[in-house]
Amino acid sequence: MKKSILFIALLIGITSCSSTQSTLKNTDDKAPNLTLSKDNTFVITEYSKDKKYGYDKDYPINIFFNNTENETINQGRFLNALAGPKGENITFSKLESCCPFPTKRSELGAGFLDVYELKWVGQKKPVLLYLNIYEKGVLMVPLGLSLKK
Repeated sequence: MKKSILFIALLIGITSCSSTQSTLKNTDDKAPNLTLSKDNTFVITEYSKDKKYGYDKDYPINIFFNNTENETINQGRFLNALAGPKGENITFSKLESCCPFPTKRSELGAGFLDVYELKWVGQKKPVLLYLNIYEKGVLMVPLGLSLKK
């Protein structure tokens, strides 16, 4: 009986350790630091060609900038730089936080992705983007969107 309990405890310990592995595929600590424009939005110069970038929880938009003290300022700096596919003005709202992952940039040792919904006039279906304030990565415009003029 004791061996069975020990085996079950060991099995639980092994499986719980595997859940601490990050599933994020596009983090890059060597990515250039983000800079702000005169409009207080992030300067973005690249367009993603990857249909998963921002649209898949394993390929979030990594917007780490200096610190994570204010949870929403960096999301706004990114999203306010974007426009719809033909330059339409977008509106956005945070739907939820999800998808915990391990990170060294959080006091708790874990971070969450924020899911934002983007809408614009003439759109058939709202767009959902996954944003990560804890990790760095190359900041790009997601496929199907454009930069605000």
